[in-house]
Amino acid sequence: MLFEKLTRPALYRLSRNDPELVHERTLRVLGATAPAMGGLRRFSGADDPVTVFGLRFPGRVGLAAGMDKDGRALRAWPALGFGFVEVGTVTHLAQPGNPKPRLFHLPASDAVINRMGFNNSGAEALARRLARHGKPGVPLGVSIGKSKVVAVEEAVADYQASLRTLYPYADYFAINVSSPNTPGLRALQDKGALTELLAGLRATSVALAGSGTPTPLLVKVAPDLSDDALAELLEVCDAHGVAGLIATNTTLSREGLSPADARTGQEAGGLSGRPLTERAREVVRFIHDRTEGKVPIIGVGGIFGATDARRMLDAGASLIQVYTGFALKGPGLVRELNRALAGRG
Repeated sequence: MLFEKLTRPALYRLSRNDPELVHERTLRVLGATAPAMGGLRRFSGADDPVTVFGLRFPGRVGLAAGMDKDGRALRAWPALGFGFVEVGTVTHLAQPGNPKPRLFHLPASDAVINRMGFNNSGAEALARRLARHGKPGVPLGVSIGKSKVVAVEEAVADYQASLRTLYPYADYFAINVSSPNTPGLRALQDKGALTELLAGLRATSVALAGSGTPTPLLVKVAPDLSDDALAELLEVCDAHGVAGLIATNTTLSREGLSPADARTGQEAGGLSGRPLTERAREVVRFIHDRTEGKVPIIGVGGIFGATDARRMLDAGASLIQVYTGFALKGPGLVRELNRALAGRG
């Protein structure tokens, strides 16, 4: 409550109501103060360990990709109560992303529209940072995507390059084929393209693992897929040993926006936040039912409180992630979710 009423409004005033500048300044502060935050974790909710796709998570609540693309505040996130952290989406080639402005707050709808376009410093830069500073102390996921300048026909090699570069550091990889902000990317969810991509990444992962167990590969799906398209995607994932699904990415739909946000809602990009709550849960339930509960799911989209989190787990998710809810409500949300989900088995 204090964050929502005082801290966030102050950040927006200091940052000239620019959401991306608020994001940047928040990351900068968290990165600078992370070394002094180690003792905070005990205040952020009870630990509740769970094992999912072979990894031991100290809690079910994770930070979604997009918040800390380049891993600049890794040690801060566990201190705030996150049981795992997903960095990225990172691409093989460094890229500036789409022109600004590209991040828009829709306050009446508890929503955000972004068309960031995978702005990041590249896989090599992230690998150097992880080699220098180490991992965060909780499971680390790395979301990888296609470099914008690389043709869709050459996407497999591009993803493989990121996988090779970051393989020593990731506890799991999220294969992002569902962002709406890179031209042609969502076409990689189609059966033929996804088959080729997953076959290539699986082969690379097995080769890099040697005699060890390959690092889990997860696929992040769009909320805009039809049931038939999602069912086909699940068949491809099953055929290529995908360890789990992340549901969902942002949506192109504008359903559920408040009339007060109608003008900003016309901005191009992916919508996240409260309007996505129900659809994300529907996709999680579809995946869970279709796979008979055999495929672990990370549920993400429109989680703003304990009820949302419990319903996501009831729909079939094993873990949850937050981004927009955390950005708008602050660290207290993580504590609330941890306490709500403690003892879920």
